[in-house]
Amino acid sequence: METPDRQGQQEEELLRRIRMQAPPRAGAQAQQQQPAESIGAIILIAVSIIFVIAFISMSSTSGNFLVLHQVPEGHVGVYWRGGALMKTITSPGFHLMLPFITKFEPIQVTLQTDLVRDIPCGTKGGVMISFDKIEVVNRLSKDYVYETLLNYGVHYDKTWIYDKIHHEINQFCSAKSLQQVYIDMFDQIDEIMKEAIQRDCTQYAPGIEIINVRVTKPNIPANIKRNFELMEEERTKALIAIEKQKVAEKEAETQKKIALSAAEKNSQVSRILMEQKLMEKDSSKRQEAIENEMFVARERAQTDANFYRVMKEAEANKLKLTAEFLQLRFIEAISNNTKIFFGDKVPHMIMDQKLLVNYLNNMKSKDSIELQ
Repeated sequence: METPDRQGQQEEELLRRIRMQAPPRAGAQAQQQQPAESIGAIILIAVSIIFVIAFISMSSTSGNFLVLHQVPEGHVGVYWRGGALMKTITSPGFHLMLPFITKFEPIQVTLQTDLVRDIPCGTKGGVMISFDKIEVVNRLSKDYVYETLLNYGVHYDKTWIYDKIHHEINQFCSAKSLQQVYIDMFDQIDEIMKEAIQRDCTQYAPGIEIINVRVTKPNIPANIKRNFELMEEERTKALIAIEKQKVAEKEAETQKKIALSAAEKNSQVSRILMEQKLMEKDSSKRQEAIENEMFVARERAQTDANFYRVMKEAEANKLKLTAEFLQLRFIEAISNNTKIFFGDKVPHMIMDQKLLVNYLNNMKSKDSIELQ
């Protein structure tokens, strides 16, 4: 017979087993489903992103079997529907189209360089030469995309650049000698090709603009090339000789200019010294002239003074020559004579006062005439 404690333990064990076998509640089920749904949503988003990326990549490459396609920068999108070119032109970015029905191609409208290789040609003299490469920088105008592709297709540059370069190079070489093509006119080939291609493009495909043409040196036979090298060596030697001659002439001209400069300098110095001496002589001459003028003026003044003195003395003497003055002078002269002679042999001389006055008046008249 079982005890009460043993019976209680059996009941608890039975209840525990029942709880373990019972289904979970609704709240517990919701908590267990939430992580599973989050993981599924994340996986769906990742797959969608991968699908979109693959879709865009495929549309950017072929773009003819997808709805969404991309036009890269520097290009425009053109479309064909049922093989017919559409007038729709799209700009860079994402666009939509009908797959399998509409065909799409990106067309570059920025600068592009077309490289034309291995262009053989024959010169006027029959020598075969070839150009390794010719670069043509060109651009298709956006406004003429539809017209150009309608007339010449997507590969319009093959017609108007690749094939045209071959044609123009052969035309040029066939009319020129090897000397002209390889040396004399080589620097003009770029412009000649550019003008020739642009002229025909302007007439038949006006949307194509030729920016520049770069032509490499052509390949010629080895023996002819060696002859040209020898000619160039001789030409170089001649140019060196000419340059040496020019240098010698320049040196001689320089020496001549130096000598002329020295001579001109000496001439100027001599002229300056001569002018200095002439100035000194002129100064001395003027000084002597001034001294002579001073001497003449001094002598003239002295002469005038003497003349004035003599004239005044003459006038004074004239005023003195009176009968009374002469009589006085006569009396004074006789009174001063202490010797008186008497007798029969006295000299026959009569001192008559009137005769003396007349004699003195005559002498005075003669002096006045001489002074005049």
